[in-house]
Amino acid sequence: MSAPLLSIDDLTVEYRTARPVRAVDHVSIEIAPGEIFGLAGESGCGKSTLAYAVTRLLQPPAEIVGGAIRWTPDGADPLDVLGLDGRELRAFRWSEISMVFQGAMNALNPVHTVRSQIEDVFVDHRSGLSRTERRARAEELLATVGIDPRHLTSYPHELSGGMRQRVMIAIALALRPRLIVMDEPTTALDVVVQRTILDEIDRLRSELGFAVLFITHDLGLLLEISDRVGIMLSGRLVEQGSSRQIQDAPRHDYTQHLLRSFPSLRGDMPATGTRYVDREPERRPS
Repeated sequence: MSAPLLSIDDLTVEYRTARPVRAVDHVSIEIAPGEIFGLAGESGCGKSTLAYAVTRLLQPPAEIVGGAIRWTPDGADPLDVLGLDGRELRAFRWSEISMVFQGAMNALNPVHTVRSQIEDVFVDHRSGLSRTERRARAEELLATVGIDPRHLTSYPHELSGGMRQRVMIAIALALRPRLIVMDEPTTALDVVVQRTILDEIDRLRSELGFAVLFITHDLGLLLEISDRVGIMLSGRLVEQGSSRQIQDAPRHDYTQHLLRSFPSLRGDMPATGTRYVDREPERRPS
């Protein structure tokens, strides 16, 4: 792997409730420029908490209690992400790291048009653009993710699930960041739309060169699209390696169980022990 763009070192996050809960437990990950790093694990294992920590979007009672996050673009001196505050954090967020949130219908504002939500990124993070420039950039972004710019005047409920997810990706691409965190970007989409979104992500990464931290509970999907994969269990990163290594020679018991959870298209059916035979449906007399 080339020199890391993002280094997460011994990161620990707790939810400070009456009885503190450790959601991320001493996790270390490195992501190289242009790489897709997949993070898999069951619901509640700490994947999304890690994503929010990396993008500095955690809200109380969540608190980073240990570790470091360093940003090193183009071999420059490492930037302490956890030390950023105020104007520095605003300049870093979305320009260097952006995020595609889980559940586009919930992440998008239902009372604002697509155009206003894309243009908000430029207003908040790049105020020097004129209204005409912001509008032209919004049209360009929609076209980049394969949506007709006429949908700029649409509201989220007027779009399909796949189109809403593409709008979220367009917003994440607005300032051309070097890394995009994608938290379950294909959840609740049917397999055809899911494939379309994944192909779109791969195409955009090839064209624009950004890296991806791709988070999902679907290990099979990650093995298909990722360069390297990490496995989380109860807040800990129990295994990481190349996609080939994780698929062919998993070391941790939990990873092995995840791989065995995929149903086979051939062979004996677990419930009955009978072999599946693809027969034509029985025709009843008319």
